[in-house]
Amino acid sequence: MAEIAYWEAIQRAHDEEMANDPLVICMGEDIGVVGGTYKATTGLYNKYGSERVIDCPISENSYTGIGIGASMIGVRPIIEIMSINFALLALDTLINAAAKIRYMSGGRISYPIVMRTPGGTAHQLAAQHSARLARMFMSTSGLRVVTPRGPIDAYGMLKSATRCNDPVIIIEHERMYNMKEEVPDEEFFRPLEGAEVVREGTDITLIGYNYSVHLCLEAAKRLEGDGISAEVVDLRSLKPLDRETIRKSVEKTHKVVIAEEDEAAVGVGSEIMAIINEDAFYALDAQPMRIYAADVPVPYNHKLELAAIPDANDVYMGALKVMGKI
Repeated sequence: MAEIAYWEAIQRAHDEEMANDPLVICMGEDIGVVGGTYKATTGLYNKYGSERVIDCPISENSYTGIGIGASMIGVRPIIEIMSINFALLALDTLINAAAKIRYMSGGRISYPIVMRTPGGTAHQLAAQHSARLARMFMSTSGLRVVTPRGPIDAYGMLKSATRCNDPVIIIEHERMYNMKEEVPDEEFFRPLEGAEVVREGTDITLIGYNYSVHLCLEAAKRLEGDGISAEVVDLRSLKPLDRETIRKSVEKTHKVVIAEEDEAAVGVGSEIMAIINEDAFYALDAQPMRIYAADVPVPYNHKLELAAIPDANDVYMGALKVMGKI
């Protein structure tokens, strides 16, 4: 076991998969000599060369389309888009090609591509670099969407995604790249489906994904001091969602708070609320609550930015309200 950062886990997965299969390539802006905006491809350019670690111009739709075309003939591209905001430029190729043509071809053509991209609010990156667009991809049939919460998932999910024959969107988080965790030295893989109960509890369920899982875990520690046992569920996969784990946890605790950094409208939390309503309504002892961002473009001003996005205290106070303590 070695303690490594989130970005190092991603870099290790890239390296191992490229060494394992000569048809695995990387594409993206500044991923070559520079090693990626968040260092996730550091050293790969020197090791594998410019034909397998391809520095691309600022043209997301074009190089994503090239990667999708290459995947049709057996190449396995890992496409890095510098910010999820810029993935908007690649939606035509991702949604109209990668997500649909296997179905439209009667299963004869596959698109084994991975698109990695950081999303979420970091520190004063302003409105055009702070998007949270998970809901957009999870609403698209034909895509897989996963959100690693730490280095172990970042490593294991990227390796699984690279070997998957489906198009996989991996949404990371800009505030997590320096997060450290002990990762086994031996090779391993993490599933691309299924939620995970990361903390057992009996009184209330806190549901999160990606960075919001850590808000839930912090809130759970505070609730423990109040004598409240909180269970924390990491969704991990947003497409497909693990309805069974959500149902079982709600049936166990009878109360639930859903936390996300996204705005509320038509969001991940909305879908989880619908699942609870459909699958576990009669298990509820209190009205569920969503914790979410203000419905505004993320401000550049740091104080306004903090006011616009939820934190662990918001999750904690929401849990107290659901528990009837405030």
